[in-house]
Amino acid sequence: MPADTAPLIPKPATAANGSAGRELIRLEQVTKRFGDTTVLDRLDLSVDAGRHVTLIGPSGSGKTTILRLLMTLTKPDEGTITVDGRRLFPAPEKQCREVRKKIGMVFQQFNLFPNMTVLRNVTEAPRTVLGLSRDEAEARARELLDLVGLADKCDMRPTRLSGGQQQRVAIARALAMRPRVLLLDEVTSALDPELVAGVLDLLRDIARSTDITLLCVTHEMGFARDISDQVLMFDAGRIIESGPPEKLFGDPDHERTREFLSSVL
Repeated sequence: MPADTAPLIPKPATAANGSAGRELIRLEQVTKRFGDTTVLDRLDLSVDAGRHVTLIGPSGSGKTTILRLLMTLTKPDEGTITVDGRRLFPAPEKQCREVRKKIGMVFQQFNLFPNMTVLRNVTEAPRTVLGLSRDEAEARARELLDLVGLADKCDMRPTRLSGGQQQRVAIARALAMRPRVLLLDEVTSALDPELVAGVLDLLRDIARSTDITLLCVTHEMGFARDISDQVLMFDAGRIIESGPPEKLFGDPDHERTREFLSSVL
């Protein structure tokens, strides 16, 4: 499909196209250590295409490390990681880069380029990584900035925007790469409380209207309940409980899960 007619972001999966229900992410026996601290302990994790999976648990339990591994910001000490049937680790650097194109991430701290306009922040990666022309990248970026409610901010620098607006730009930037997987790392933790609801509402809309696979780390339990197909409870680098949100939040099996939820709800 030509770039100018391709869908802005992936549309809902159907049985006909066969993408729903197929394994997209697999971590097998993944271990990650920082010094003497083991943050992931022989972790096995599988996520099917189109699913929305939320990772919860105390700070330091390994949740964000999983996202950083998928983004190749760090490497595991042991184990394998596969995305869409191709090895991400261990794998040659060229293959890692190709697989990595399928993954987008929205960080806690926005990570926008302050010296670039909003428009260029969103077009830079599609042009340099995907090879889109300037016109193609800008057309895609303007549509996405309209989607996130910032069509009138294209020529502004990020430092002129509120925290909530900067995070919306970061979401548009991630979507501009048309990822198969979108990683969300505590995306509201750096926002003032009055800005949180707007960003979460935008992400709810994206979750409901697309087939992007979401892997989300959050302490916003209401948001996790709303968007998740599956919730994983982490403790000490392991998954100690998993299930649909109504079960895990309403009637968890593990005492550690009950303790954690009582402290954050």
